[in-house]
Amino acid sequence: MFPKAFYLYLVSGQDTPDTVAFDETLAEFRFRSVSPREARRVGWAPPAGKRSEALSHEIQRHILITMLKQERLLPAAVINEEVAERAEAREAAEGQPLSRRERQLLKEQVLEELLPQAFTRTKRIDVWWNTANRIIGINAGSRQAAEEALDLLRQSLGSLKVTPLATKTPPSRGMTQWLSDPGSRPVSLLLGDQVELRAAEDDGVLRAKSVDLDSEEMQSLLENGRLAAKMGIGIEGLARFQLHDDLSIKGLQFDDALLDEASQADDGDDPAIRLETDFALWSDAMSKMVAMLIEWLGGEAEPHASTEMTP
Repeated sequence: MFPKAFYLYLVSGQDTPDTVAFDETLAEFRFRSVSPREARRVGWAPPAGKRSEALSHEIQRHILITMLKQERLLPAAVINEEVAERAEAREAAEGQPLSRRERQLLKEQVLEELLPQAFTRTKRIDVWWNTANRIIGINAGSRQAAEEALDLLRQSLGSLKVTPLATKTPPSRGMTQWLSDPGSRPVSLLLGDQVELRAAEDDGVLRAKSVDLDSEEMQSLLENGRLAAKMGIGIEGLARFQLHDDLSIKGLQFDDALLDEASQADDGDDPAIRLETDFALWSDAMSKMVAMLIEWLGGEAEPHASTEMTP
């Protein structure tokens, strides 16, 4: 199991979790499926899947946990259509329009009746905690989904102080510099073939894929004041990915040598061993990648007020 994206956070003032106590803490928030009357539920699940019981895996000060989020799929259009039909029938029978309050009660009734019939969708969000470097990476499809996982972790631990990882040189400025000045590129940096450029004075966005980022056309766009908001890059021997201006990482593809090493490992058909083999490889690679990005972008920025929640 190799992740595809990461939203990165810096942890402050948090002790390294004890493995046994941590698992017991997570168990209090173990995932269970939504009931017929619930619209949504989140909880911790074994990262290795149903054949495993362990809620966390720790390897050389790297911790992996998994949140499952299950939702009932009930589109607003379906609800609104049913409410409209029932409201029309009632108004015809009573000879007067329904009040706003009556429509709201009708909508709640429809929701209560339709919810048990709705299909469910389950999403997995992995949380990687590098306790040595105080970094948490959330393998999620959006910043909102990443924050949901952090909220559950805060709730589980009682409190958690984090702030989005930031660097002294903003990623947008760093990427723009790498594009415009080849001599500024770090030795291990591999330039990709896709970029998103934003105009400095308006909201215009230019997106390009499968292009030569060193072309004269690209240099002309940069000379006109455009800034890189997203760029495909790689780090030699580790991975290729899209770096975004909020320091998030998308489209992550680890180096072939790393994937080959994982595929050749003997796991004895044990899902826990397979997961820990993969985790040991990619967590080490991710630690190196994050450290290099921080170095290339001038080091960690002074953290702003951290986000904290205490139940």
